[in-house]
Amino acid sequence: MNAQSGSFQEHLAEEIKKYGGVMIPVKALAMERLLVKEVEITKLHPNPDDEFCMPGIGPNDRIISEYMARYRKYGSMKRPDAIEEDPLIVEKVHPDGYLILNGHHRWAAFWLLGVKRVPVSIVNLTQKADIEEMIRASKHDRRITLDLDEVAFCRDDEPWEKPINGFPEYRFKERLRPGIPALLQYLSKQSYDIWVYTAEYYSIEYIREYFQYYAVKIDGIVTGTGRRRKGFAEERKNIENLVRERYQQTLHIDRRTVLRTFAGSKEFEEYPVEEGAFGWAQTVKSIVRKIEKNESYN
Repeated sequence: MNAQSGSFQEHLAEEIKKYGGVMIPVKALAMERLLVKEVEITKLHPNPDDEFCMPGIGPNDRIISEYMARYRKYGSMKRPDAIEEDPLIVEKVHPDGYLILNGHHRWAAFWLLGVKRVPVSIVNLTQKADIEEMIRASKHDRRITLDLDEVAFCRDDEPWEKPINGFPEYRFKERLRPGIPALLQYLSKQSYDIWVYTAEYYSIEYIREYFQYYAVKIDGIVTGTGRRRKGFAEERKNIENLVRERYQQTLHIDRRTVLRTFAGSKEFEEYPVEEGAFGWAQTVKSIVRKIEKNESYN
């Protein structure tokens, strides 16, 4: 595999030299995200900010070899009709093709095996311009924040909210913890903007549509928070300044606490929440009622 590995390293270096610093994320239309499930491997570009592409870290030959052993049956096929493997998560970019967000070692294995077309899932991650637009469109001066991965979505062994009639379970695999939809509806009626965050590579549209089935309007959606990219620290600082200018207070809702913070102040209020699945949402709602009651007296 050494000669092959060297050839791939050359290809990787060429890709980074050609596209590094010039790729710009662009929105993929709904039909493209829905219908395009495989693309030519030549249209896929590695992410220069991923550890896979970093000198001194780079591709792991052992991991690539393991994927090659698993994928070898696809190697002799010029265009496999159906590759029964998890798709690579990609984002459409200018000037051409798709940026790999998740699946670099699998991409390398396919490339080394000569597979011409590979399975993909195209997502539209949240960009700085999206967040700025969400803030401008906000209707209130206070918000709640909720981590989808840690708070809203169920862990494997947890009970979940029964999906409403007509919910397309074949499209949406995530399950909400009991009481989450009712809690978010209540908070929205109390004049809070609803902001959700996730480290996963979900499209903005996917999350928005998911919650629409529960009649929940999401005002701010930030996806792919764990991804690496240049300029992120400065970008995050600018966004935090915009948030402070727009929102006077924020309720950060966690499994164990509700943390209330105030714009331009280091002061905060912390309210404990029992983590148990049933009654958790009702406890959070009671805390918000208490806050609202205290506010009405001030």
